[in-house]
Amino acid sequence: MDNIRDGGTLAQALVDTVRESLLVLDGDLRVVAASRSFYATFQTTPAETQGRLVYDLGTGEWNNAALRELLERIIPEHGVMDHFEVEQDFPTIGPRTMLLNARKVFYQGDLNTTLLLAIEDITDRRIAERLLHSLSEQKDMLLSEMSHRVANSLQIIASILLLKARSVQSEETRGHLEDAHRRVMSVASLQQHLKATGMGEEVELGSYLKKLCEALSGSMVREQRPIALSVEAGPGSVHSEQAVSIGLIVTELVINALKYAFSGDMTEGRVVVSYEGKERGWILSVSDNGGGMQEKSDQKSTGLGTALVKALAQQLEAKVDVKTGDTGTIVSIIHPKA
Repeated sequence: MDNIRDGGTLAQALVDTVRESLLVLDGDLRVVAASRSFYATFQTTPAETQGRLVYDLGTGEWNNAALRELLERIIPEHGVMDHFEVEQDFPTIGPRTMLLNARKVFYQGDLNTTLLLAIEDITDRRIAERLLHSLSEQKDMLLSEMSHRVANSLQIIASILLLKARSVQSEETRGHLEDAHRRVMSVASLQQHLKATGMGEEVELGSYLKKLCEALSGSMVREQRPIALSVEAGPGSVHSEQAVSIGLIVTELVINALKYAFSGDMTEGRVVVSYEGKERGWILSVSDNGGGMQEKSDQKSTGLGTALVKALAQQLEAKVDVKTGDTGTIVSIIHPKA
């Protein structure tokens, strides 16, 4: 009898060292011992707990269908269960979400078994997760509203620039306004496409570049001659932040090609935007079949080789390569694999 009493005292001492709530149940699911954390968390006492069926604890709130399934079906079949989530409303402490871990303990030479039931109160964690989810939904709603307002603002700005370009007398001023109009429209196209994709998501380059070039082609203020603008893109995707830089690079290169690559007597102008993903990175290029840059040295610093393109390429950790001649110009943005 003393050995049994000493064993029970030792078991209780061991249980009390555990920080989380812990119940020791016998084969009949009666409480043999409980940790101090259990008493503190569920606001009960040893006299109200020890020797009682687990289902009779408190005012019957432990007589839970999920807990019964765990103790009477899952544990007997498997001997162990981890991360079994149970929700229960307690009269003393209110609704709680608990994570249960159970182990069946066998004793050599003894048919009796003991069940260890660890109870982790994750109520605060679940509340925090729900709050985070709610905040995330609010953030998405605010971003969507902001995106809508930005799109409207860009359309208004583009319309004002277009009207102003048509009303001014100076050819130089008109040209600057036309350039500004094209850039605003391209940014609006970028914004619309990224809105549909979602910021922070992967962007499929083929469809992205096609939509962008459709917007650029459609926003030409004055069309003196037909110039074909096409996209040739293989499979590949980039992060949305990288897509913004790529879109701005393509916008700048396409506008410069349309402005400077073709002489007035050319009837079959062609600009091609291409993207090719490679094992060691990717290559983005804008090519034309114009007259090259040999006689346009004054444009080299402000045209295809602009500081804007170089700066954006640096953001992408890529380099700019320009090849030009009588049969046209190719500007490539080369991104090596990290």
